[in-house]
Amino acid sequence: MIIVIMGPTASGKSRLALETAKVCNGEIVSFDSMQVYRGLETGTAQPSPAELESVPHHLVGICDIHQRLDVYSFTALAEEAVKDIQSRGKTPILAGGTGMYLRSFLYGMDDMPGDRTVRAELDALYDAPEKEAALHAKMAEADPAALEKWGACRRRLIRALEVKLVSGKSILELQQNLPRKLRYDVKAYKLELNPEELNVKIAARTEIMLKEGWIDEARKAIERGLLETPTAHQALGYKIIDRYLKGEFGFDELKEKLVIATRQYARRQRTWFRHQHPEAESLTSSEFPLPIFR
Repeated sequence: MIIVIMGPTASGKSRLALETAKVCNGEIVSFDSMQVYRGLETGTAQPSPAELESVPHHLVGICDIHQRLDVYSFTALAEEAVKDIQSRGKTPILAGGTGMYLRSFLYGMDDMPGDRTVRAELDALYDAPEKEAALHAKMAEADPAALEKWGACRRRLIRALEVKLVSGKSILELQQNLPRKLRYDVKAYKLELNPEELNVKIAARTEIMLKEGWIDEARKAIERGLLETPTAHQALGYKIIDRYLKGEFGFDELKEKLVIATRQYARRQRTWFRHQHPEAESLTSSEFPLPIFR
C-alpha cells in the first residue's frame, strides 16, 4: 500500500509525513515540483538536513536549476522511487502539493494530443521571460480560458497552446476525460485546514524563511540565471524577491507580497485537490497520527 498526504503549502504535510514514516517503516517521496532543485532549499521549504537524516527522502534536491523537469519526467522518477522503496519492504509515503504531478502518478498520464515538432517550434517562439507577452497575446486568441487559469505559468500555457493547435480543442475541455481509475492501492488524505488558520501559518512560515536566508538564496540563484531557466523559474516568490533586490519596494512590502502570492497559490491548490482527488479523505488538522493509525 502507498500512503498519500496532499494539501496546500504550509498546511503541515511535511511534518505529518515525517511522523508517519517513523511509525510505519516508511520513506518519503516528495511531490513538490520545485523541491527537486538544488540551491532553492529555503524558498521551496525542503526538508532540513536533520529531517533527511531521520527519514529517507526521494526527489529532493536532485536537479540543477537549469534542468528541465516536466510532469512526464517527474512521474517516471516517482515510479522508480516507489518501486525501489517497495522492493526493500518499506512503505512509500507520497507527500506534496503539486496536484498535477500527484494525479498523473496515481491515475496515469493524460493522453492529451501532442506533436514534438509543434512543441519545439512553440518552445523556440515563447519559452523565455521576454516572450511571455507574445505568448499571452497568442493564448488570448487561441484559448482565453486556459490563459486565465495558467497565466502565471509559461510552461502550462505552451502545453495548452500545443494541444489547441494539434487538436483544435481546449486542453480544459479534454481534461474532463482524465483517467478516473487508480493505478495503485493507496490510502490518501488531503489537508483542508480552515482558510484563516492556513493564512496564519503562511505568514509565520514566510517570516521564518526570510530569517533563514531566503533573500540571499534568491540572489545567488538569480545570479546563476534562475529566472531564465526552463522550469525552475516557476518557484514561488523568487521573482518577487528579484524586484525587491532591484529596489522596487522595501522589506515590509516584500513580506506582504510574498504572503499574498503564497495565499493565492494555496487557494489554487485547495481547488485542485477538492475536485481532482476523490480518493483522498479530508483532514481538517495536520495533527499526528493519520486516521489509519488511530
